[in-house]
Amino acid sequence: MDLVRTLLDWVDIPSVTGAEADYGDALARALAGLGLAVERQELTPGRWNLLARAGGPEVVFCTHLDTVPPWIPPREDREFVHGRGACDAKGQAVAMLAAARALLDAGEDRFGLLFTVGEETDSAGAALANERLADPWRPRRVIVGEPTGLRWVRAHKGAFKARLVATGEAGHSSQESLPSAIHALVKTSSRLLGERWGEHAVLGRGTLNVGRIQGGVAANVVAEKAEADLLVRVVEPVEAVRARIVACLEPGVRLDTPAKAHGPTEFAVPDGEEGIAVAFGTDAPHLPRWGKPMLFGAGSILDAHTDHEKVAKRDLEECAAMLARTARETLARPAAAGRTA
Repeated sequence: MDLVRTLLDWVDIPSVTGAEADYGDALARALAGLGLAVERQELTPGRWNLLARAGGPEVVFCTHLDTVPPWIPPREDREFVHGRGACDAKGQAVAMLAAARALLDAGEDRFGLLFTVGEETDSAGAALANERLADPWRPRRVIVGEPTGLRWVRAHKGAFKARLVATGEAGHSSQESLPSAIHALVKTSSRLLGERWGEHAVLGRGTLNVGRIQGGVAANVVAEKAEADLLVRVVEPVEAVRARIVACLEPGVRLDTPAKAHGPTEFAVPDGEEGIAVAFGTDAPHLPRWGKPMLFGAGSILDAHTDHEKVAKRDLEECAAMLARTARETLARPAAAGRTA
């Protein structure tokens, strides 16, 4: 398997969240070509998780099918593969297939692969996979692939992603007494930005980002409607975050039900590895039935979601070798020990 050529081909297939099917089809063909049993798990018409297994999986490699927009076509130079998904997360998928082939060549069949839809937005694919886990899948370890710089992760922050919705009264801006949705939203945002979002011994400080604000129709019209999307990188219980946000709301502003809300996640690391803490999130919190999670992958999170996304070619091979070795080490342990390692 030519990892670089395969990755270039997959990056060339747009798979922005909601339109993952073409890439999923290509991945399904590659998995079937390894002799794996492949199935699709429908989330909505045209959107599905992809699962593949050799026998009865006890170790599962997992990453996501979707990318953030916009699609960026592939290119390569001597050192890197560039393009949308190069490291987040099609490079992880390439390494996982190479690891799967290595395990098959060694006669190992107690593994599987899970590729989810919607990780970049609401992790709906992971939630579906968790709900529908059934025989012969009996995972005791799920190895999640994200760009970690080829370092094992010991914990990542949680996430509270939600929308603020403000309502006012439309009217002429000369009427000072009219309530403005935008004014209320700006005051709420200012209060939120002045808050502290907890402290964690490993993960450090929680942070808040107000990533999008929109509303109103013109400078001389009092705004009737406005909204803002926010994301808290959580280091404390989710309910504490929710309560702090609610306490900051101005009259006329409400908190919509969060699209994604979970606390910090801890990961297993191989013996002898210290592991790092990261601020970004993954599908792992939404897969509690899939065994103790691990987190590892090629590329840097600083390149993910950017117009310069890339992954080093040499890191793909190294990632594949580490994934295969970790799977073998896990499978060499008795099942009871593997569940708590």
